[in-house]
Amino acid sequence: MLKKIAITGPESTGKSILTDQLANFFQTIWVQEYARTYIDHLNRPYEQKDILQIAKNQVQQVDLFSKKADDLLFVDTELLVTKIWSEVKYGECDPWIIDQFEKQDYDLYLLCAVDLPWEPDPQREHPEMRHKLFKIYQENLEKYKLNYKIVKGSGSERLMNAVGFVNSCLD
Repeated sequence: MLKKIAITGPESTGKSILTDQLANFFQTIWVQEYARTYIDHLNRPYEQKDILQIAKNQVQQVDLFSKKADDLLFVDTELLVTKIWSEVKYGECDPWIIDQFEKQDYDLYLLCAVDLPWEPDPQREHPEMRHKLFKIYQENLEKYKLNYKIVKGSGSERLMNAVGFVNSCLD
């Protein structure tokens, strides 16, 4: 049976790098963050309606890759990210995103700690809010009683912490 692992957390916490490293370590495929691709190809500033479109495409990508994966699938961001993004940016979230978030079926969420240096990127918006955002992520994971572990450290230490959590989930 397929195990799905979500890599989640505030921006600039190494989610994409960690997802790639985990997929390589476990020799499986992974789903890239759709928001980055979408915004890279947008010829205007994004709007609230774009977050819904991003969420829908992210769900489609996860569904597609779930059919291709054998035993394990890693997902770089999921609907918790779009939910919190929308709530922080616009003070609300589209009901479709909330409904789909509540239906997600991840076996484990790896919440990336805010212990890596901020790396500027045109798509990143809140360097001063990372600790506050981390708390929001953790509160949501607990509110919805989701299985999560906090991944800390840098480089190979961070990867091996995550590997340990994934192995525990596979047992």
